[in-house]
Amino acid sequence: MTADEYVNSIINKYNVKGDVDALTKILVVDPLLNIIKEWAGIQLNNVYYSGSRAKGTAINLSSDIDLFISLKSDTTNTLKEIYTSLYNKVVAHKITARKQNVSIGVNYGGHSIDLVPGKKHLGNTNDHSLYRSKVDTWTKTNINNHINLVKASGRLSEIIAMKIWSKLQKLDFPSIYLELTVIEALYNKNKNQPANNFITVLEYLRDSFVDKTIIDPSNSNNIISDDLYKYEKEAIAKKAKESRNAQSWGDIIW
Repeated sequence: MTADEYVNSIINKYNVKGDVDALTKILVVDPLLNIIKEWAGIQLNNVYYSGSRAKGTAINLSSDIDLFISLKSDTTNTLKEIYTSLYNKVVAHKITARKQNVSIGVNYGGHSIDLVPGKKHLGNTNDHSLYRSKVDTWTKTNINNHINLVKASGRLSEIIAMKIWSKLQKLDFPSIYLELTVIEALYNKNKNQPANNFITVLEYLRDSFVDKTIIDPSNSNNIISDDLYKYEKEAIAKKAKESRNAQSWGDIIW
C-alpha cells in the first residue's frame, strides 16, 4: 500500500458521508428542533445544518451534527443571555450538555450535536453575532461563507485527515481554525497527493502555526487564531513535531 493509499484509507475509515439520515432526523434532530422552537419563540429566524456536515468534512470521532440557530436581529437579549438560556433550556429537558466556546454540545439519542446560537444582523445578510464563552465576549461571523469557502477549497481530504489526526491526538483544535490553517498551509501546493500534503501541514503546524495570525474571511476584526491560548497552540505544534518524526504512517495517523 502506498502512502497516498494509506492516508485515503484512514479518511474513508472515519469520514461520515452524506446528509443526516431520515431516522436520525426523526428521532434526534426533530425533538431538538422542538426544544429550540419552544426556547426561541417568535424570535426564531431559522435553524439549519452547519459545520462539518454542511462542508463535507464530518468524521465519526467528533460532533456529527451541527445546528446553527439564527435568532432575529431585533432579539433584545444579550448574546451571553441567549447562550446561557439555551444551555439551561437543554439541561431542563434532562439532556446532557456542556458549554463550549461558541456552541453548546449535547449528547442525545446516541449522537453528539453542537448547537450554535447567534443573533442575525439587520438587513439582507447572513452575518451573525455569536457569544464566545471562552473569553466572555462576542464576535461577528458568517457561517454560510465558511461553508462555501471550505467546500470550494479543494482541500477536503486534507482537512478530514487533519481532523482525524487532531481527535486521535486529543487536541483542542476548533474546526474553522483547523480548516483555515490547512488551507493556508497548502497554499499553491498540488492536489491529489494526500500523504505529501498531510506531511506539509504537520510541518506547518510544527514551524509556523503558533505565531501565525488567522483571520476570519467573513470579518477582518475576528481573529480566529485568538480562539486558542498560546499554550494550546504549542500543544498542537508539539504533537505535530512528534508525528512528523514518526517512522511509519501507522504511528502518524491510524
